[in-house]
This record gives sequence, structure tokens and C-alpha cells, in this order.
Amino acid sequence: MRRSLKIGSVAGIGIFLHWTFGLLVLGVPAFYLWQGAAPRAALAGTAVVGVVFACVLLHELGHALTARRFDVPTRDITLYPIGGIARLQEIPEEAMKELWIAVAGPAVNVVLAAGLAALTAGLGLTFTPAVLFDPAGLPAGSVPATLLWINAALAGFNMLPAFPMDGGRVLRALLATRFSYARATQLAANVGQAMALGFGLLGLFGGNLILVFIAVFVYLGAQQEARQATLRQTTQGLRVHQAMMTRFQTLAPTDPLGKGADALIAGTDHDFPVVRSGDGAVVGLLQRQRLIEALSERGREGATVGEVAGAENVFTAEAGENLDDVFQQMRGREHQTVPVTEGGRLVGLLTLENVAELMMISSALGEQASASVGSRENESGRERRLQAGNVS
Repeated sequence: MRRSLKIGSVAGIGIFLHWTFGLLVLGVPAFYLWQGAAPRAALAGTAVVGVVFACVLLHELGHALTARRFDVPTRDITLYPIGGIARLQEIPEEAMKELWIAVAGPAVNVVLAAGLAALTAGLGLTFTPAVLFDPAGLPAGSVPATLLWINAALAGFNMLPAFPMDGGRVLRALLATRFSYARATQLAANVGQAMALGFGLLGLFGGNLILVFIAVFVYLGAQQEARQATLRQTTQGLRVHQAMMTRFQTLAPTDPLGKGADALIAGTDHDFPVVRSGDGAVVGLLQRQRLIEALSERGREGATVGEVAGAENVFTAEAGENLDDVFQQMRGREHQTVPVTEGGRLVGLLTLENVAELMMISSALGEQASASVGSRENESGRERRLQAGNVS
């Protein structure tokens, strides 16, 4: 989240603004002023846009708080100029759980739209929306009606049965009641991609660039979701030791940073487990970016590995753990590398690259062959891991 600014939290969920959001904050009033609008009109229009994004935030909180009811934590919510994203630590495979989490966001917009409709009627205002970005301000229509129709549009657009919109997840959840998770995802992705092609053709022949943009967005979103489902299917039923790397370099807490720099140059490893020499316990993980930053600030001999390694964020996995569970944790915590232990001692490293390679092998050989290959590699790997791993 280095490129985002935290503006607060709700129910323990951090709320962030992506750095590109600043372009919107500056761009909206600048557009008004460029059109010759009075400062007051620019301020009013910008305020309405701000309320729209407050509605987007409530939409994402609907997802996050519903997910919490199903014991699915939310890492954070980030607002972008084109919308918001609530990052759940995992997507539940139970069909009805995913359905309720997906529906919760649009349901918030429906409730907001209903409330705004009642407000508009109660105040005797017109249901004609005000024209945003009008240099004269908001002379026609009413602001509550504007927000009403925007919330209705948000609910309708998000319920389109295509990834990455909520409707795509609802469709997958319904399909998952009859098919496997991977098959349901693929079917839902196919529907989304067909819809994207339709949007694209309408946009091209109608000269509507927005529809073309939506088509590309939906097509790539469906493709990404199908890929993630395939990867998850590959990791299910396997254990961490079947995908872990057994040849790696370790460092001791007392090693100078220069030794870490030498290890980075000498091999292909990007992250280095920091292992206590006495009992072989993992006490940290020296990540490449953190190493480079420390070298820039303190030099080769200015600090030890133990002082720089990220001990506070490192988590380990047991060799016998379910690979999919650990993989989901890695994605949720945004960890590229996880030390693998057995009996408290380091025996391997699991990286996202390893998991991707396992998926490629599975695709080439077939799921059952992949699993048997992983088992055979594990048996030979467990015999040589202490020597090959250079465990201190």
C-alpha cells in the first residue's frame, strides 16, 4: 500500500486512497474552472463527486462487513478514480457465502437509491438528475435525484453477470451449486467474455469508446478469474512440501548486509530466510527490496542482517500444510516467499513462482500425474534438503 494514503478505518478495516485518486481531486475542479465556471460552481460539483465516492465506499463496506460475518477478513479498501476494491483475504468456495458477499455491495446501492428516492419525493424535488460538469453549476434537476440514479447505475452495472463485477461472482456461486468451483468459474468467465465481445462490437460500430473500454476491462477480468481458479484447483489436495524449493541460501542474524548483497548477486534467490544458528529456527526474512534500501542507506557493513530483516511480518508454513491454504494466505498478505518448516527447523521455501511452475507442470502432465511427480520430488527432496538448502 505504499502508493496509497490511509484516510481512516471502519470496523478495523483500513480505508485508502490510491495515489491516482489525487488526479480526480485536482482534475474535477480544474475542469470546471477551465470551462469558465465560477469557483462556487466548481466547489459544488466537486462535492457531489465526493458524495458519489462515499457511496462507492459504502458499497465496498457492504462486501467487507458481510464477508466478516462468514469469518472472511478484509485486508483493506482502496478507492481509485474508477471505483473501489475491497481486498478479501480469500474468496470462500462455499457457493452461498460467495453469493451473499457479492450481492451485499449492490444491495447497499439499492438501499441508498431507495432512501434518496424517498428524500427527493419528500422534499418535492424533481427526479430529473442535475447535469454534472456544467459550467453554470447544478441549475437543472436536483442533487438527490442525481445521486439516486448514480446509485441505481452502480447497482445495475455491478450485477452484470461478468467478472470482475459482482454479478460474475453471483453467477459463479449459482453455477457452483451444480458444478465444481473451477468448472463454475470457467463457465462464468465464458459468459463474461461473450458479453465483453458484445460490448466491444457495439462500441466499435457505434463509435462509443466507453463501451470499448468496458469490453476490454470485462474480458481481461474474466480471463484473470479463470486463471486464478485453475491455479487454485491445482493447489487443492497438495501439500506445501510438494511445491517448495529445497535449494536456497540462508543468512544468520549476525551476518553483515554485505553478505546478503553477495548472496543476491551470486544466485537467483530474491528473498533470504534468516536462521538462528543454534536451533535452526527462522527469525526473519530478508527481502530483496528491503536489502537494497538498507544498502543504500547504511552500506555493506553499516548494519547486520538481523537488524534489517522483516521479522515482524514473516510467517512460516509447515511442510505438511495444505498448499491451497498457504497459497491463499500468501496472496492475502502479499508475500512472495514463505519459509517452510518441519519440527521447528527450516526445510524449504515456498514462492509464488514455485506455485506457478507447479500449475504449468500440472497443465502439461495432467492433475494426477502432477501430484505423483510432486510426491516423488518430495521424497528425494526431503533426503537432500538440509545439504542443498545450506541451512545455517
